[in-house]
Amino acid sequence: MSAHPKPLNEDVGDENQLYLYHDSSRCIGCYSCELHCKMKNNLPIGPRYCRIIENNPKIEGDKLKMNYHFLPCLHCTNPVCANVCPTHAIKKREKDGIVYIDESLCIGCKSCIAACPWGVPQWNHETGKAIKCDYCMDRVDQGLKPACVTGCLTQCLHFGPVGDVSDLLRKRYAETLEEKEEPPGHVTEALT
Repeated sequence: MSAHPKPLNEDVGDENQLYLYHDSSRCIGCYSCELHCKMKNNLPIGPRYCRIIENNPKIEGDKLKMNYHFLPCLHCTNPVCANVCPTHAIKKREKDGIVYIDESLCIGCKSCIAACPWGVPQWNHETGKAIKCDYCMDRVDQGLKPACVTGCLTQCLHFGPVGDVSDLLRKRYAETLEEKEEPPGHVTEALT
């Protein structure tokens, strides 16, 4: 038997893969997503399942605006964290692509923490085990959205099947193109 487990290559259909999208144009960096996540998951000081990362300010029009990026687990197609786990504690659900840690199998070796290029798995010093975002799997199974999404004050987080999120992105992009086509101060007259 090989020392390294066979890479996961679960075939999750595009229509079933769940995705969490962050609309940075609406984000004000209030950190309510992080707060709701920590409260829901009863996380101690230190580890965070999701993070708001402050980027350099950018100029929009004639105003300076801060730019924020939301970093949750990306629930990779072929998660390297799962591939390096010696006890197979990190699993990927076939029905929706959620990658999660079975804490009863975790031995606290920190291989997943070292392997993830995004720094997603975190160390829980209270349990001595690795932890990570699982899209609030228990809530998803009840038909609810993750805590970070429901707690977002500006509704910049969207969650659902990848096709639905793609449709939302196309709609938002079309709306921004329409806004750019109308000259400032232009009033569209209704046809009668």
